[in-house]
Amino acid sequence: MTEPVYIAGISCTRLAKRPDTSVKALVREAVEAALKDAGASVGDIDAAWFSNTRQPMLEGQNTVRGQIALRPLGFESVPVVNIENACASGSSALIQAMAHLKAGMADIVLVVGAEKMVFPDRPEAMAAAFEGGTDIHDMPATKAFVRSLGGDADDRSAGSRSIFMDLYAAQARAHMDRFGTRQEDFAAIAAKNHTHARHNPRAQYREPMTVAEVMADKPIAFPFTRAMCAPLSDGAAAAVVCNAAGLKRLESAKARAVTIRASVLRSGVDRETDDFEQHIGRLTAIAAYREAGVDPQDIDCVEVHDATAYAELQQIENLGLAEPGTVGARLAKGDFALGGRQPVNASGGLLSKGHPVGATGIIQLHDLALQLRGEAGSGQIEGARMGLAENGGGFLRGEEAATVVTILERGPWASAA
Repeated sequence: MTEPVYIAGISCTRLAKRPDTSVKALVREAVEAALKDAGASVGDIDAAWFSNTRQPMLEGQNTVRGQIALRPLGFESVPVVNIENACASGSSALIQAMAHLKAGMADIVLVVGAEKMVFPDRPEAMAAAFEGGTDIHDMPATKAFVRSLGGDADDRSAGSRSIFMDLYAAQARAHMDRFGTRQEDFAAIAAKNHTHARHNPRAQYREPMTVAEVMADKPIAFPFTRAMCAPLSDGAAAAVVCNAAGLKRLESAKARAVTIRASVLRSGVDRETDDFEQHIGRLTAIAAYREAGVDPQDIDCVEVHDATAYAELQQIENLGLAEPGTVGARLAKGDFALGGRQPVNASGGLLSKGHPVGATGIIQLHDLALQLRGEAGSGQIEGARMGLAENGGGFLRGEEAATVVTILERGPWASAA
């Protein structure tokens, strides 16, 4: 058995459109809160990982971003590694940090994700940043994929949108054709998540919505309305991660520490569009369950990468929480809502909480950690012991380019808290 790794402290900033806030300011807010949560100081940190995707294009800071953001906080001499893996950057950084700890190269490390996405005076640059999440050298093939499933990536009748909305919409239509999934099923997911977000004080949007309100919202790309798509967000998150020796140094954090049972990163494989058995999300989930020694039914709370409502439905299936084609009926029974058997995106998900790309993977772990510690307030899932996060990034040949599935467990000392 490999040496266990723990989250000793974790934080997340308020997520919103914050045009007057810099990456540096977001990082300071998140890191200081994470250190406080762990009862740690800057001097306790042996190494740091920094995840970000947009700063090179939108702020112009194209290298050594982590070193520049962390130096003002007092981080000197320790190694700092910069990670970019599209929307899966934060969770990919965690995996690298875990490897460092398990190799005995450090005892306590810091993982930070930060993203500044909203620049009202630079809409063209904001749009170009999204296109960079696909193969820019083969954009005709990407648009041909959209057209093959009944869409048009060049259609702007609903206004400006990222190409990812067209890609997800194309996949959603294919699912509708094969399994009889309805637009109302995607609306039910969005309404659930928008309603969950009222419990999350850090969420970008906290107003509950009904299925009818979601359906009546501004159309984006069929079958999606605006409420079924994640917004642009600014925000940051940070985690203090350690091995057993490090946790011994952070004695005050022990009772609230969360165990990382597994974290698996995979890239996609060439497959037919309708070969769901080989989907990157499913293959990554199988590997994570195997590493953790658990099954889907062991999971009490789930955070998935719902960049669109369809993405949540797809990942519920990939994670083995429902048979393909049955999610709509399960939603009608309340299975994936707060109060149900396995609540999904109790935080509000990306749809309501927000999606600051480089920070999203760590934000998901923050939301699960609150549940496992029993600190989620009015959105608490009773008896939550084990949580799972699915974090996808980029798009390549009909699916995400990278996916991370992480499984967390309430720490063995939680009862002493």
